[in-house]
Amino acid sequence: MSIKGKAYIAGAFEHPTRLAENKSTAVLHAECAKGALEDAGLSIEDVDGYFCAGDAPGGALSMVDYLGLNVRHVDSTDTGGSSYIVHVSHAAQAIAAGKCDVALITMAGRPRAAGRNGVKPKAASPNIPDVPFEVPFGPTAVNEYAMAAKRHMHEYGTTSEQLAWVKVAASHHAQYNPNARLQDVVNVDDVLHSPMISDPLHRLDCCVVSDGGGAVVVVSPEIAKSLKRPLVRVMGAGESPKGQMGGKDDFTYTGAVWSGRRAFDEAGVTPSDIKYASVYDSFTITVVMQLEDLGFCEKGEGGKFVSDGNLISGVGKLPINTDGGGLNNNHPTSRGGMTKVIEAVRQLRGEAHPKVQVKDCDIAMAHGTGGGLASRHGSATLIMERV
Repeated sequence: MSIKGKAYIAGAFEHPTRLAENKSTAVLHAECAKGALEDAGLSIEDVDGYFCAGDAPGGALSMVDYLGLNVRHVDSTDTGGSSYIVHVSHAAQAIAAGKCDVALITMAGRPRAAGRNGVKPKAASPNIPDVPFEVPFGPTAVNEYAMAAKRHMHEYGTTSEQLAWVKVAASHHAQYNPNARLQDVVNVDDVLHSPMISDPLHRLDCCVVSDGGGAVVVVSPEIAKSLKRPLVRVMGAGESPKGQMGGKDDFTYTGAVWSGRRAFDEAGVTPSDIKYASVYDSFTITVVMQLEDLGFCEKGEGGKFVSDGNLISGVGKLPINTDGGGLNNNHPTSRGGMTKVIEAVRQLRGEAHPKVQVKDCDIAMAHGTGGGLASRHGSATLIMERV
Protein backbone atom coordinates (compact mmCIF):
# COMPACT_ATOMS: atom_id res chain seq x y z
CA MET A 1 0.00 0.00 0.00
CA SER A 2 1.38 3.40 -0.97
CA ILE A 3 1.18 6.32 1.45
CA LYS A 4 1.27 8.88 -1.36
CA GLY A 5 -1.30 11.53 -0.55
CA LYS A 6 -2.70 9.51 2.38
CA ALA A 7 -1.56 11.90 5.13
CA TYR A 8 -0.62 15.53 5.76
CA ILE A 9 1.69 17.27 8.20
CA ALA A 10 -0.60 19.76 9.93
CA GLY A 11 1.53 20.99 12.81
CA ALA A 12 5.22 21.51 13.52
CA PHE A 13 7.09 23.01 16.45
CA GLU A 14 10.76 23.37 17.36
CA HIS A 15 11.59 24.05 20.99
CA PRO A 16 13.50 27.34 21.29
CA THR A 17 15.73 26.27 24.19
CA ARG A 18 19.29 25.13 23.61
CA LEU A 19 20.12 24.64 27.31
CA ALA A 20 17.45 23.14 29.55
CA GLU A 21 18.97 23.20 33.03
CA ASN A 22 15.62 23.58 34.79
CA LYS A 23 13.38 21.38 32.64
CA SER A 24 13.07 17.61 32.60
CA THR A 25 13.09 15.66 29.35
CA ALA A 26 9.41 14.83 29.87
CA VAL A 27 8.56 18.52 30.22
CA LEU A 28 10.38 19.26 26.96
CA HIS A 29 8.34 16.55 25.22
CA ALA A 30 5.14 18.03 26.62
CA GLU A 31 6.01 21.57 25.56
CA CYS A 32 6.86 20.37 22.06
CA ALA A 33 3.57 18.47 21.86
CA LYS A 34 1.64 21.55 22.96
CA GLY A 35 3.43 23.73 20.42
CA ALA A 36 2.82 21.39 17.48
CA LEU A 37 -0.85 20.89 18.33
CA GLU A 38 -1.41 24.63 18.68
CA ASP A 39 0.33 25.17 15.35
CA ALA A 40 -2.09 22.70 13.76
CA GLY A 41 -5.13 24.16 15.45
CA LEU A 42 -5.82 20.93 17.31
CA SER A 43 -5.98 19.91 20.97
CA ILE A 44 -4.62 17.03 23.03
CA GLU A 45 -8.11 15.48 22.95
CA ASP A 46 -7.86 15.14 19.15
CA VAL A 47 -4.77 12.91 19.29
CA ASP A 48 -5.47 9.20 18.78
CA GLY A 49 -1.98 8.05 17.75
CA TYR A 50 1.37 8.62 19.47
CA PHE A 51 4.88 8.02 18.13
CA CYS A 52 8.18 8.29 20.00
CA ALA A 53 11.70 6.84 20.12
CA GLY A 54 14.37 6.06 22.70
CA ASP A 55 14.64 9.68 23.83
CA ALA A 56 11.12 9.54 25.32
CA PRO A 57 11.54 8.83 29.05
CA GLY A 58 9.81 5.57 29.90
CA GLY A 59 8.86 4.97 26.28
CA ALA A 60 5.43 5.21 24.75
CA LEU A 61 3.59 3.85 27.79
CA SER A 62 4.98 6.43 30.17
CA MET A 63 4.66 9.32 27.72
CA VAL A 64 1.06 8.51 26.77
CA ASP A 65 0.23 8.57 30.47
CA TYR A 66 2.28 11.70 31.18
CA LEU A 67 0.79 13.65 28.28
CA GLY A 68 -2.74 12.59 29.17
CA LEU A 69 -3.39 11.01 25.78
CA ASN A 70 -6.26 8.70 24.89
CA VAL A 71 -4.89 6.85 21.87
CA ARG A 72 -5.72 3.76 19.85
CA HIS A 73 -2.33 3.40 18.18
CA VAL A 74 1.28 3.71 19.43
CA ASP A 75 4.65 3.23 17.76
CA SER A 76 8.02 3.42 19.52
CA THR A 77 10.29 2.49 16.60
CA ASP A 78 13.86 3.59 17.35
CA THR A 79 16.39 4.00 14.54
CA GLY A 80 18.43 6.70 16.26
CA GLY A 81 18.40 10.15 14.71
CA SER A 82 16.37 8.96 11.72
CA SER A 83 13.52 7.75 13.96
CA TYR A 84 11.29 10.78 13.53
CA ILE A 85 11.39 10.66 9.74
CA VAL A 86 10.48 6.99 10.04
CA HIS A 87 7.66 8.02 12.38
CA VAL A 88 6.11 10.33 9.78
CA SER A 89 6.09 7.41 7.36
CA HIS A 90 4.66 5.04 9.95
CA ALA A 91 2.05 7.60 10.97
CA ALA A 92 0.98 7.95 7.34
CA GLN A 93 0.75 4.17 7.09
CA ALA A 94 -1.35 3.97 10.25
CA ILE A 95 -3.66 6.73 9.02
CA ALA A 96 -4.04 5.05 5.63
CA ALA A 97 -4.90 1.78 7.41
CA GLY A 98 -7.53 3.48 9.60
CA LYS A 99 -5.57 2.94 12.82
CA CYS A 100 -5.58 6.63 13.78
CA ASP A 101 -6.49 10.05 12.38
CA VAL A 102 -4.29 12.46 14.35
CA ALA A 103 -0.75 11.25 15.04
CA LEU A 104 1.52 13.13 17.44
CA ILE A 105 5.30 12.61 17.14
CA THR A 106 7.57 14.07 19.82
CA MET A 107 11.33 14.24 20.40
CA ALA A 108 13.32 15.97 23.15
CA GLY A 109 16.46 15.65 25.21
CA ARG A 110 19.05 17.32 27.45
CA PRO A 111 22.52 16.13 26.33
CA ARG A 112 24.05 19.57 26.80
CA ALA A 113 22.71 19.99 30.32
CA ALA A 114 23.86 16.46 31.10
CA GLY A 115 27.39 17.20 29.87
CA ARG A 116 27.48 14.72 26.98
CA ASN A 117 29.72 15.65 24.05
CA GLY A 118 29.97 12.64 21.72
CA VAL A 119 33.71 12.13 22.16
CA LYS A 120 33.61 9.72 25.10
CA PRO A 121 33.69 5.98 24.33
CA LYS A 122 30.33 4.24 24.29
CA ALA A 123 29.28 2.47 27.46
CA ALA A 124 29.49 -1.30 27.29
CA SER A 125 26.12 -3.07 27.06
CA PRO A 126 26.87 -6.79 27.09
CA ASN A 127 23.47 -7.80 25.73
CA ILE A 128 24.20 -6.10 22.39
CA PRO A 129 25.86 -8.58 19.99
CA ASP A 130 28.45 -6.21 18.52
CA VAL A 131 29.73 -4.89 21.86
CA PRO A 132 32.39 -7.57 22.58
CA PHE A 133 33.94 -6.96 19.17
CA GLU A 134 33.88 -3.15 19.03
CA VAL A 135 33.85 -1.55 22.48
CA PRO A 136 37.45 -2.63 23.30
CA PHE A 137 38.57 -0.29 20.49
CA GLY A 138 36.83 2.74 22.01
CA PRO A 139 34.29 3.75 19.34
CA THR A 140 32.72 7.18 19.67
CA ALA A 141 30.38 9.15 17.45
CA VAL A 142 33.14 11.39 16.13
CA ASN A 143 35.79 8.76 15.45
CA GLU A 144 33.31 6.52 13.61
CA TYR A 145 32.34 9.36 11.29
CA ALA A 146 35.99 10.31 10.93
CA MET A 147 36.72 6.79 9.68
CA ALA A 148 34.06 7.19 7.01
CA ALA A 149 35.45 10.59 6.05
CA LYS A 150 39.01 9.27 5.79
CA ARG A 151 37.91 6.38 3.61
CA HIS A 152 35.88 8.66 1.34
CA MET A 153 38.93 10.89 0.93
CA HIS A 154 41.09 7.89 0.09
CA GLU A 155 38.66 6.47 -2.47
CA TYR A 156 37.49 9.67 -4.18
CA GLY A 157 39.96 12.44 -3.40
CA THR A 158 37.50 14.37 -1.25
CA THR A 159 39.26 17.19 0.60
CA SER A 160 38.89 18.92 3.94
CA GLU A 161 38.30 22.16 2.02
CA GLN A 162 35.29 20.60 0.32
CA LEU A 163 33.87 19.33 3.61
CA ALA A 164 34.29 22.80 5.06
CA TRP A 165 31.81 24.23 2.54
CA VAL A 166 29.01 22.30 4.27
CA LYS A 167 29.77 24.20 7.47
CA VAL A 168 30.07 27.49 5.60
CA ALA A 169 26.57 27.03 4.15
CA ALA A 170 25.15 26.17 7.56
CA SER A 171 26.65 29.30 9.07
CA HIS A 172 25.23 31.51 6.31
CA HIS A 173 21.76 30.20 7.17
CA ALA A 174 22.16 30.21 10.96
CA GLN A 175 22.91 33.94 11.07
CA TYR A 176 19.19 34.51 10.47
CA ASN A 177 18.03 32.09 13.18
CA PRO A 178 17.88 33.81 16.59
CA ASN A 179 17.70 30.43 18.34
CA ALA A 180 20.76 28.92 16.65
CA ARG A 181 23.60 27.96 18.98
CA LEU A 182 26.21 29.29 16.53
CA GLN A 183 25.24 32.38 14.54
CA ASP A 184 28.58 33.69 13.27
CA VAL A 185 29.31 33.26 9.56
CA VAL A 186 32.52 31.32 8.94
CA ASN A 187 34.67 30.65 5.89
CA VAL A 188 36.63 27.63 4.74
CA ASP A 189 39.82 28.75 6.49
CA ASP A 190 37.94 29.11 9.78
CA VAL A 191 36.89 25.48 9.55
CA LEU A 192 40.33 24.22 8.58
CA HIS A 193 42.03 26.15 11.38
CA SER A 194 39.63 24.98 14.08
CA PRO A 195 41.07 22.27 16.38
CA MET A 196 41.33 18.75 15.02
CA ILE A 197 38.93 16.46 16.91
CA SER A 198 39.36 13.18 15.05
CA ASP A 199 41.36 13.22 11.83
CA PRO A 200 40.16 14.48 9.35
CA LEU A 201 37.28 16.16 11.20
CA HIS A 202 37.89 19.55 12.78
CA ARG A 203 35.75 21.03 15.53
CA LEU A 204 33.72 23.03 13.00
CA ASP A 205 33.08 19.84 11.01
CA CYS A 206 31.11 18.57 14.01
CA CYS A 207 27.54 19.34 15.02
CA VAL A 208 26.65 21.33 18.11
CA VAL A 209 25.50 19.70 21.33
CA SER A 210 22.19 21.13 22.45
CA ASP A 211 19.09 20.51 24.48
CA GLY A 212 15.58 21.04 23.14
CA GLY A 213 13.31 19.07 20.89
CA GLY A 214 10.42 19.23 18.49
CA ALA A 215 7.13 17.70 17.45
CA VAL A 216 4.98 17.26 14.39
CA VAL A 217 1.35 16.33 13.91
CA VAL A 218 0.38 14.06 11.02
CA VAL A 219 -3.31 13.88 10.11
CA SER A 220 -5.73 12.33 7.65
CA PRO A 221 -6.56 14.25 4.45
CA GLU A 222 -10.07 15.00 5.73
CA ILE A 223 -8.79 16.59 8.93
CA ALA A 224 -6.00 18.47 7.12
CA LYS A 225 -8.47 20.12 4.76
CA SER A 226 -10.66 21.20 7.67
CA LEU A 227 -7.83 23.11 9.37
CA LYS A 228 -6.79 26.67 8.65
CA ARG A 229 -3.18 25.75 7.91
CA PRO A 230 -1.15 25.42 4.69
CA LEU A 231 -1.40 21.91 3.30
CA VAL A 232 1.80 19.83 3.35
CA ARG A 233 1.17 16.41 1.85
CA VAL A 234 3.27 13.28 2.40
CA MET A 235 4.29 11.96 -1.01
CA GLY A 236 6.73 9.15 -0.40
CA ALA A 237 9.03 7.61 2.17
CA GLY A 238 11.76 5.03 2.48
CA GLU A 239 13.73 3.50 5.32
CA SER A 240 16.68 1.16 5.48
CA PRO A 241 19.27 -0.02 8.01
CA LYS A 242 22.89 -0.58 7.06
CA GLY A 243 25.30 -2.58 9.19
CA GLN A 244 28.64 -4.33 9.05
CA MET A 245 27.33 -6.83 6.48
CA GLY A 246 29.39 -9.69 7.87
CA GLY A 247 32.65 -7.77 7.51
CA LYS A 248 31.98 -6.71 3.93
CA ASP A 249 31.01 -3.15 4.81
CA ASP A 250 32.01 -0.19 2.66
CA PHE A 251 32.29 3.02 4.68
CA THR A 252 31.85 5.26 1.63
CA TYR A 253 28.07 4.92 1.31
CA THR A 254 25.03 5.04 3.59
CA GLY A 255 21.61 3.44 3.79
CA ALA A 256 20.33 6.41 1.78
CA VAL A 257 21.14 4.45 -1.38
CA TRP A 258 18.08 2.33 -0.55
CA SER A 259 15.79 4.64 1.46
CA GLY A 260 16.14 7.47 -1.05
CA ARG A 261 15.31 5.34 -4.06
CA ARG A 262 12.20 3.98 -2.35
CA ALA A 263 11.01 7.44 -1.34
CA PHE A 264 11.53 8.97 -4.78
CA ASP A 265 9.85 6.02 -6.49
CA GLU A 266 6.79 6.22 -4.24
CA ALA A 267 6.52 9.99 -4.63
CA GLY A 268 6.98 9.77 -8.40
CA VAL A 269 9.68 12.45 -8.44
CA THR A 270 13.44 12.62 -8.94
CA PRO A 271 16.21 14.50 -7.11
CA SER A 272 16.03 17.23 -9.78
CA ASP A 273 12.47 18.00 -8.65
CA ILE A 274 13.51 18.82 -5.08
CA LYS A 275 13.50 22.57 -4.36
CA TYR A 276 14.75 22.29 -0.77
CA ALA A 277 16.42 19.48 1.19
CA SER A 278 16.83 18.91 4.91
CA VAL A 279 19.84 16.60 5.12
CA TYR A 280 21.14 15.17 8.38
CA ASP A 281 24.36 16.99 9.25
CA SER A 282 25.83 15.38 12.34
CA PHE A 283 29.18 15.99 10.63
CA THR A 284 30.12 17.59 7.33
CA ILE A 285 31.00 14.22 5.80
CA THR A 286 27.47 12.99 6.57
CA VAL A 287 26.01 15.53 4.16
CA VAL A 288 28.49 14.80 1.38
CA MET A 289 27.86 11.06 1.45
CA GLN A 290 24.09 11.35 1.72
CA LEU A 291 23.81 13.75 -1.21
CA GLU A 292 25.67 11.23 -3.34
CA ASP A 293 23.59 8.30 -2.13
CA LEU A 294 20.31 10.18 -2.62
CA GLY A 295 21.20 10.81 -6.26
CA PHE A 296 21.90 14.54 -6.25
CA CYS A 297 25.34 13.80 -7.71
CA GLU A 298 27.43 10.80 -8.69
CA LYS A 299 29.27 8.76 -6.07
CA GLY A 300 32.58 10.43 -5.31
CA GLU A 301 31.40 13.81 -6.63
CA GLY A 302 29.87 14.97 -3.35
CA GLY A 303 32.86 17.08 -2.39
CA LYS A 304 32.66 19.06 -5.62
CA PHE A 305 28.88 19.30 -5.36
CA VAL A 306 28.87 21.01 -1.94
CA SER A 307 31.67 23.46 -2.80
CA ASP A 308 31.50 27.15 -3.70
CA GLY A 309 28.25 27.88 -1.91
CA ASN A 310 26.12 25.37 -3.79
CA LEU A 311 24.15 24.58 -0.62
CA ILE A 312 23.41 28.21 0.31
CA SER A 313 19.84 29.43 -0.20
CA GLY A 314 19.63 32.06 -2.92
CA VAL A 315 23.13 31.20 -4.14
CA GLY A 316 23.42 27.47 -4.86
CA LYS A 317 21.22 25.09 -6.77
CA LEU A 318 20.32 22.90 -3.75
CA PRO A 319 19.68 24.86 -0.55
CA ILE A 320 19.83 22.61 2.50
CA ASN A 321 19.28 23.05 6.24
CA THR A 322 18.17 26.66 6.08
CA ASP A 323 17.72 26.79 9.87
CA GLY A 324 21.46 26.22 10.33
CA GLY A 325 21.07 22.47 10.76
CA GLY A 326 22.84 20.36 13.32
CA LEU A 327 26.14 22.05 12.55
CA ASN A 328 24.94 25.46 13.76
CA ASN A 329 21.36 25.49 14.98
CA ASN A 330 20.70 22.52 17.23
CA HIS A 331 21.04 18.77 17.58
CA PRO A 332 18.65 17.99 20.44
CA THR A 333 19.34 14.76 22.32
CA SER A 334 21.96 14.05 19.61
CA ARG A 335 19.13 13.10 17.23
CA GLY A 336 18.44 15.49 14.39
CA GLY A 337 15.74 13.87 12.25
CA MET A 338 12.85 15.78 13.81
CA THR A 339 14.31 19.20 13.09
CA LYS A 340 14.87 18.16 9.48
CA VAL A 341 11.15 17.56 9.02
CA ILE A 342 10.25 20.81 10.79
CA GLU A 343 12.41 23.03 8.57
CA ALA A 344 11.14 21.26 5.43
CA VAL A 345 7.58 22.01 6.56
CA ARG A 346 8.52 25.66 7.14
CA GLN A 347 9.93 25.91 3.64
CA LEU A 348 6.88 24.34 2.03
CA ARG A 349 4.58 26.67 3.97
CA GLY A 350 6.69 29.70 3.05
CA GLU A 351 7.39 30.28 6.76
CA ALA A 352 11.20 30.08 6.74
CA HIS A 353 13.15 33.26 7.42
CA PRO A 354 12.77 35.60 4.41
CA LYS A 355 16.55 35.64 3.92
CA VAL A 356 16.64 31.86 3.40
CA GLN A 357 13.15 31.08 2.12
CA VAL A 358 13.40 29.13 -1.13
CA LYS A 359 11.39 30.72 -3.93
CA ASP A 360 8.43 28.66 -5.19
CA CYS A 361 9.26 25.80 -2.83
CA ASP A 362 6.66 23.18 -3.68
CA ILE A 363 8.56 19.89 -3.21
CA ALA A 364 10.93 19.24 -0.32
CA MET A 365 12.84 16.33 1.15
CA ALA A 366 13.89 15.44 4.68
CA HIS A 367 16.53 12.77 5.17
CA GLY A 368 18.13 11.43 8.32
CA THR A 369 20.60 8.91 9.63
CA GLY A 370 20.77 7.37 13.06
CA GLY A 371 23.82 5.55 14.40
CA GLY A 372 27.35 5.50 13.05
CA LEU A 373 28.40 5.53 9.41
CA ALA A 374 31.31 3.23 10.21
CA SER A 375 29.30 0.78 12.31
CA ARG A 376 25.52 0.49 11.83
CA HIS A 377 22.86 3.05 11.18
CA GLY A 378 19.33 3.62 10.00
CA SER A 379 18.48 5.84 7.03
CA ALA A 380 15.09 7.39 6.34
CA THR A 381 13.89 9.63 3.52
CA LEU A 382 10.66 11.62 3.31
CA ILE A 383 9.27 13.51 0.29
CA MET A 384 6.62 16.20 0.91
CA GLU A 385 4.80 18.68 -1.29
CA ARG A 386 2.85 21.90 -0.88
CA VAL A 387 -0.73 21.57 -2.10
